[in-house]
Amino acid sequence: MSDSQARGERLQIMLTQEELTALDDWRFKRQMPSRAAAVRELLRRGLAAEGFDLAERTQKSKTFGVIDTNASSND
Repeated sequence: MSDSQARGERLQIMLTQEELTALDDWRFKRQMPSRAAAVRELLRRGLAAEGFDLAERTQKSKTFGVIDTNASSND
């Protein structure tokens, strides 16, 4: 890995068990080598996506989950 690709920063996040299960399911389905690689790929895809909304300044961290807890079970 070149110096420009070295990963010198660590990011720690907290996930619910359901979010971790969703991440692992996504990772294994795509044969990603690690959770970190899966998270980096999801970040890359999210940052490249069009039409995203900017967060309001009053929103708290817990507002942004992976699993939509407000979704109906009929979906």
